[in-house]
Amino acid sequence: MSASAGAQTLAEKILGRASGVEHVVPGEIVEGRVDLAMMHEQGAQTVGPFQQMGADRVWDPSRVVIAIDHWVPASTEGAAVMHRILRKFAAQYDLPHLYDVGHHGICHQVLAEDGWVVPGDLAVGTDSHTNMLGAVGAVASGVGPTEMAAVLALGRLWLKVPPSIHVRVSGELGEGVVGKDLILRAVGEVTTSGAAYKAVEFSGPTIRALSMSDRFTVCNMTTEMGAKCGMIAPDEKTFDYLRATAKHAMHPVAPDPGATYERVIDIDVDGMPPMVACPYSPDNVRPLPDVAKEHVKVDQVFLGSCTNARIEDLRQAAKMMKGLKVHKGVRYIVSPASSAIYQQCLHEGIIDIFTEAGAVFTNSSCSACFGGNMGILAPDEVCASSSNRNFPGRMGPKEARIYLMSPTATVATAVKGEIADPRELL
Repeated sequence: MSASAGAQTLAEKILGRASGVEHVVPGEIVEGRVDLAMMHEQGAQTVGPFQQMGADRVWDPSRVVIAIDHWVPASTEGAAVMHRILRKFAAQYDLPHLYDVGHHGICHQVLAEDGWVVPGDLAVGTDSHTNMLGAVGAVASGVGPTEMAAVLALGRLWLKVPPSIHVRVSGELGEGVVGKDLILRAVGEVTTSGAAYKAVEFSGPTIRALSMSDRFTVCNMTTEMGAKCGMIAPDEKTFDYLRATAKHAMHPVAPDPGATYERVIDIDVDGMPPMVACPYSPDNVRPLPDVAKEHVKVDQVFLGSCTNARIEDLRQAAKMMKGLKVHKGVRYIVSPASSAIYQQCLHEGIIDIFTEAGAVFTNSSCSACFGGNMGILAPDEVCASSSNRNFPGRMGPKEARIYLMSPTATVATAVKGEIADPRELL
């Protein structure tokens, strides 16, 4: 794409604002002022470095969120110790925004639903899927525990300005095809290393038509491209979503016409079927109908994770599941992304629909996604999942096989007992 003098991408605009300069270029090191810092259990590893560097206070307690989410409630002694470290840290440094057991959720989801990240922000978190928050038009990225210690002490972070990949999406998603299918296709094209330390910026009429829930799904899985951040420029949907919840002032920016992108990818979704990522990589993507013809039997199905366990996902899945039964011999685990979503499911009868069908509806947590809590697989088992990763060992043993798909595809698969096209149940 031809460049205009001074024209900048969305990521460059935000990092320029955060570092207090008018113009930045890829490869430049900037010192960015952080708008929001988030820690989950891995943040327990931040406490030691924070204290060792001699810090005696957190730079801005109002801008720090701690979310206990992976092991909820604690399922191992190690998890209990991590939780205790975070509770003591929050108390010692007067950090009021602790999402503890009972008022909790997957860290990225509680940041999204409670308005902690807004357009134009620079947000960092101790989890690789912090990219998800880029859906509001922010630079949101995962950092390590020692980097987070510096952020907590100083409120600033050195960053290398990433080059940007522009993904332009056109066409209309067909019936039974959702944002998860779009991002699976994009990951298949970019590959798991194709966006390493790059910003991935999405635009086009299809992106503008997506709900905020689907936009979060799309940006979430830019992590599976290796991206530093995934982003969608804010629009009226973004502002409507945040208007009642935004915790601080928005400072929206848009990419400049003529900005320089390292790569431009055009995707036309007209006629695109549901997609599935097959073992053992999120970029091993195929049309789901083709995989369905192979009659892949499943042992477990998981509807959950920060990628696809929002209320919109669970409503769509419950609507499809109503009156049906989970196939004999299949374990269907449904885990909402936050305790607020759990309550909403309770009020709307969604929990009844799933449990009457033979599914297990759990409390909010990362659940089966990461292979460290409930829903761990046996070595020879197959799981269909609405989550984001299917690398060897993701759900426990490296031999287990995981297929990634949309929430409604998990319903069709749970009912049929094998990988199935959700459009069969529409």
